[in-house]
Parts: sequence; structure tokens; C-alpha cells
Amino acid sequence: MTEKNKYRLLGVDPGTNVLGYAIVEVENRQMTLVALGVITMQHLEEQQHKLKKIFEDLQAIIRGYAPNEMAIEAPFYAKNVQSMLKLGRAQGVAIAAAITMGVEITEYSPKKIKQSVTGNGNAAKEQVAAMLETIFKTKLDEKYLDATDALATAVCHFYQSKSLPGGGKKVKDWAAYLKENPKKKL
Repeated sequence: MTEKNKYRLLGVDPGTNVLGYAIVEVENRQMTLVALGVITMQHLEEQQHKLKKIFEDLQAIIRGYAPNEMAIEAPFYAKNVQSMLKLGRAQGVAIAAAITMGVEITEYSPKKIKQSVTGNGNAAKEQVAAMLETIFKTKLDEKYLDATDALATAVCHFYQSKSLPGGGKKVKDWAAYLKENPKKKL
């Protein structure tokens, strides 16, 4: 197996108090979970300190795991405009951290991510986490839902991208997916 057949994705679920991240390795059309975690910033009072921590910690993750691409969840409109602005800043800093390290970025809406992973764009976080447990055959800790959202973002990118080894293959329905992936049956 040559190194070029291996591909690493960084998934990010941006936040100003908790940012989730996941590293997935793709080889021979199979995804393997490499790392899953959160960057916490509740202890920091100033917004600029939180943004600096996001930038520095994501760059350290990129240096450590050398992902080829980053998939990031787009901010969604909420009733609180201030929260959305803060979330947008966190996303922008995360994107800047990856761009300055030479990592390509793709952005996905929360609805697209849920649709890609569960088949339902309105799925609850718990449903997404349950499907990820099935895909990766591992138990995911419920206290890290931000990290599982980041993992879902990476999985969405794998399913959507035609440039990844084995990624981007379209299927018309769940039955066709199971036929193409017999080991994924529940």
C-alpha cells in the first residue's frame, strides 16, 4: 500500500466555548477513526483569548495528524444574533488556522451533514452519534457531542467528495448503500 492511498480528513464543529474535532483516515475506501476530541475555552473570559486558543490548538492538531483536508460545519441562523456572530468568528479562525498550514477547506451546512450521515437532515445529535457508532464500530462518549458532530462533518466530506480515495460514491437509497457495503448491516 502506497502512502498516496492513505488520506486524512480533519472534521471541525466550531464553537466559542467548546470546539469539536475529529481525524479520520481513509484507505482502500474504508474510514478509520484516528482521533476525537474537544478544545475547551469556558475558562477563558475574553473573546480574543478564545479565538487565539482555537487558532493555536487547531494548528497543533494539524501538525500532529497532518490532514490533507478539513471539513467544517457552517454556522446556522439562530435567534440570537450575537451567538451567531461569535460562532462565525470561531469558524473563521479555524479556517484561517488550516489555510495557513496549507490544508484545503470545505464547508457543510448542519442539515447536509445530518443528511449525509443518517439520511435525515433533521436528525437529532443522538441519532447522528448512533449512526457514527455503527459506521466506526465503536462506542462514542455522549459527553463529547461536539466531537461527534466534528466526526459527522468528516464523514459527510468523505461521502460528498469525489477527489478522496473511495469517497463521493453516490447511492440512490439505503438499500443500495447496504448492498455496496455488506459489512455495515446492523
